[in-house]
Amino acid sequence: MWKSIASNFLTVCIVGLFVAGALIGWGQSQYKSEGPLESATFFEVPRGASLRSVSEKLAAQGVISNASIFRIGAGYSDKASELKFGNYEIPAGASMAEVIDIVTSGGPSTFRYVATYVIRNTGGEMRFRERTPGTGEEVVLAEFKAGDPLPEAYTEAVAAELPIVYRLAVAEGLTSWQIVEGLKGADFLEGDVGELPAEGSLAPDTFEVKRGAVRDEILDRMAQAQTRILEEAWANRADGLPLETKEEALVLASIVEKETGVAEERRQVASVFINRLNQGMKLQTDPTVIYGVTNGVGNGLGRGIRQSELRARNAYNTYVIPALPPGPIANPGKLAIEAALNPDETPYIFFVADGTGGHAFAVTIAEHNANVAEWRKIEAERNANN
Repeated sequence: MWKSIASNFLTVCIVGLFVAGALIGWGQSQYKSEGPLESATFFEVPRGASLRSVSEKLAAQGVISNASIFRIGAGYSDKASELKFGNYEIPAGASMAEVIDIVTSGGPSTFRYVATYVIRNTGGEMRFRERTPGTGEEVVLAEFKAGDPLPEAYTEAVAAELPIVYRLAVAEGLTSWQIVEGLKGADFLEGDVGELPAEGSLAPDTFEVKRGAVRDEILDRMAQAQTRILEEAWANRADGLPLETKEEALVLASIVEKETGVAEERRQVASVFINRLNQGMKLQTDPTVIYGVTNGVGNGLGRGIRQSELRARNAYNTYVIPALPPGPIANPGKLAIEAALNPDETPYIFFVADGTGGHAFAVTIAEHNANVAEWRKIEAERNANN
C-alpha cells in the first residue's frame, strides 16, 4: 500500500514539474513574443506609479495581453522597480519585454501633444500640435497669438488634462522688455514679474516647462544659463581682444546679434567691430542708435533712423561716442557671445547689407561705397516693385 502511495505521489510530482515547466515556457513565450498592439501609441507612466497600476493600464489599453505575466517578467529581469516617470511611444506589436525596456529606459519623453510658445520681437505666438504615433508626423491643431481668444482644440485638451509638453522658445536678440512682455502673454505660466532683468542677462533658447511654471523662475533659469555661457566663452576667449571685462564682451555680442541673422557671418561681423575698436574708430552701428531712442521698449522704431537721431549725443549713439555703449542693447545668444570673444581674423572695417540677408564686407572706404551703391540699387528696385 505504501509503495502505491509513494508511487502515485512521485507521479503527481513529476506531472506537476512538467506542468510548471510548460507554464514557465508558455509565460516566457508570451513575454517575449509579439504583442497585441495593432498600431503605435503613446503611454504615460505617472510619477510614483506602481508596477501593478502600470501593468493593468497597459493591459486595459491593449498594449500587453496579460498584466500578471508582465509583472513576473519585469521581476525576473530585475526591472520591477525601475519604472521611469514620463511619456513614451510604444511601437505596434511590441513584446512585453520591449515594453518594459521602454518604460524603464529613462529616455526623453515623447509626447503626443506639444504646445510651443515662441517669443519674437512682435510678441508671443502659440502652436499646438499633435504627433502621430509610429510616423512622427505632426498635425497643427491650433495657432494663435498672445492675447487672442484661446482656440477650442487647445482649451479642450487642457480641460481634459491630456499630457501636453510645453516648450518656450525665445528668439535671439530680443530686449529684456520684449521677453518679459512675451512671458506675460503665455496662458500656461503663472506669477507676476518683479524687476525687469538687466539687458543682456537672459539666454535666449528653447526651454521645456510645465504648465503653471512661475515667470520669475523662468527668468532666473535664463539668467543662470547666460552666466554659464558668458563665463565659459570668456575663459576660452582669443588673445589680444580690446575687451577688458565680461560685461564689455556681452555688449559687443549684443551688437553682433542685432547686426546679422546669418549664423555663418557672426564672427566676420565681430571682426569688423574688433578692428574698429583696435583702431580707435567709432563703431557706427544703427542698432545702438535705435536702442538709445527706445531704451529697449517696444518693437523698434517702426521707421527709418532720422538724421537728428544719428547726431544726437547719448550714451548709445555709436556715431558719436568713440567706444562701446555702456551696456548691452539686447540679449545675445550663445553663438553671438562666442563670436564676439573669438572673432575671425580679417582686415575688414566696413560692411553693408548685400540683399540676400547677409552682408558685403570691405577693407577700404572706396570698396565700401561701391557696396553701399549696390545695396541702394537693390533697395530702389524692391521699392519700385512694391
